[in-house]
Amino acid sequence: MAKSLQRTKRIHDWVAYGVAIFFLFFGLAPIVWLIITSFKSEGEIVNTVLTYYPHNPIATNYVDIWRQSAFPTLMMNSLQTTIMTVVICVTVGTLASYSFSQYRFPGKYALLLFYLVVRMFPAVLMIIPLFLIMRFFGLLDTSLGLALAYTSFLLPLFIWMMKGFFDALPPDLEKAARIDGCTRIGALVRVILPLVRNGLAATAIFVAIASWNEYLFALMLTTSSGSRTWPVGLQLMIGEFQLPWGLLAAGGVISIIPVVILFALVQQTMVRGLTSGAVKG
Repeated sequence: MAKSLQRTKRIHDWVAYGVAIFFLFFGLAPIVWLIITSFKSEGEIVNTVLTYYPHNPIATNYVDIWRQSAFPTLMMNSLQTTIMTVVICVTVGTLASYSFSQYRFPGKYALLLFYLVVRMFPAVLMIIPLFLIMRFFGLLDTSLGLALAYTSFLLPLFIWMMKGFFDALPPDLEKAARIDGCTRIGALVRVILPLVRNGLAATAIFVAIASWNEYLFALMLTTSSGSRTWPVGLQLMIGEFQLPWGLLAAGGVISIIPVVILFALVQQTMVRGLTSGAVKG
């Protein structure tokens, strides 16, 4: 009986490992192929005979896209827009999610449901209203306007995620801080936020990645290289009679590097935030 159970457990483990390896390969294979393509010459890329690795690896694609295009400016625009989006979402979303979690007020659940409904609509339906609003306030083709547009669909996600972390807090923490002389904001900053910092970091990273990779709003709400982001810049490199695969692959690899560095720096904090969801004494 024991041997049968061990054999069954071993089979289940092998099946689980097989499924995990399959999905790992499915997720990493395109990235690996992108990196390989970025080191190929144009002749190897468009050749009728498929080559799985570059016979003569070159770095020309990286040099050309960095020196002969506006890609550095596009990356800085994306970084600026991402930082502004994260700052707005963290500032507004933290206050809102804490209020939804810890306070009672009329229309609380209806407003929460409204935020959820906003996420249900496709982003393309918001393009025309946002375009008109941005044009009215003179925010078209600006990084601030783009950050506000990103906030319109990322803030509900931030609020819902952070509300779950705040819900796990003991309700008497703020009362104890208020008795010690803290204001509500003081209690939030000094007592509450340190307890949910892992969840706050994880949520902020999700917002940053979504903002960094966003394409549709950046395409429709920007018209010049002064505020255009890197996804739009890569797409505009594709011409009617030109498809620079090598440059596009190099640009894709460069755009992934900041995300990889961010994950490397905060991976432990992010994992703790996603797996805890509660305060541990």
